[in-house]
Amino acid sequence: MKRTTLSVSVLALAAMTATAATARDNVQVAGSSTVLPYASIVAELFGENTDLPTPVVESGGSSAGLARFCEGVGENTIDIANASRAIRQKEIDACAENGVTDIIEVRIGYDGIVFASQKDGPAYDAFQPADWYLALAAELPVDGAMVANPNTTWAEVNGDLPAEEILAFIPGTKHGTREVFEEKVLLQGCEDTGALAAMEAMGMDEDAAEAACMAVRADGRSIDIDGDYTETLARVDANANALGVFGLAFYENNTDSLKVATMGGVAPSTETIASGDYPVSRPLFFYIKAAHLGVIPGLKEYAQFFMADEIAGPDGPLAAYGLVSDPELAATQAMIEAEQTMGN
Repeated sequence: MKRTTLSVSVLALAAMTATAATARDNVQVAGSSTVLPYASIVAELFGENTDLPTPVVESGGSSAGLARFCEGVGENTIDIANASRAIRQKEIDACAENGVTDIIEVRIGYDGIVFASQKDGPAYDAFQPADWYLALAAELPVDGAMVANPNTTWAEVNGDLPAEEILAFIPGTKHGTREVFEEKVLLQGCEDTGALAAMEAMGMDEDAAEAACMAVRADGRSIDIDGDYTETLARVDANANALGVFGLAFYENNTDSLKVATMGGVAPSTETIASGDYPVSRPLFFYIKAAHLGVIPGLKEYAQFFMADEIAGPDGPLAAYGLVSDPELAATQAMIEAEQTMGN
């Protein structure tokens, strides 16, 4: 983990002590495995450089973290949910049903989804979304009917790819990364190949056709990984022809064992994500339970510390780990200061 020397301004920002009485004296965070390393860096620095306890940061996936966040208000519930996607309306509704009515949405920056294989494995040099759709779709439209995906090698999908057996380890459905993968890769590939239009011509409505585009085969060629990226890396390490779906930051910290492919002819990097050139990128978030502000010591201070220029800015430790700094960082800082909740 990279360390940093903090400026006086950041130390002053976080050297506050909450005075509200509570049975719990530390901030508790859970959620996205993509956001986990960033939150862990911040939690460690926060504990080292302030008079407040080090926050407890757990993983579990975006959906699982938001489910815990929405369980209710009180010291037995978490204060912050990390997410690699925006909170869904059904989750906002679930929160409201349990008394979590005021939520602060904090966008921490941007990350990219990358496609990587063993360092010394086959050369999967370039991909288009269509390749992944044709490789992983459960069914494909053929002559007016949906048939089980017949493709078994990448060369059958695209003649310019290696004649290697299709084996992909992708994020499980509880991960925010999965939603981005489905929408920006599988659905895009389905549209690009004309499959979406073919399904609609067969009589499927738009929702059914899109669902079919994003349905993944279950014959062992595509395997969901419910754990974090370290589990995906272990699977790729154990299978010479395998491909894994990772966050950019994780890949950049494992270049000794992984090699990355381009998508749409663009190599993933902080620069190509910041410019918008790399097509598979997404914003990252954390959500604060506003009812816990002033009750759980250090909650607001942690959020302010996390989003300070010296931490989340382009020259901070999060950028060094792979986060693409948000160009609207100042607006986020002002929102946290004002404790501005969603919808207000």
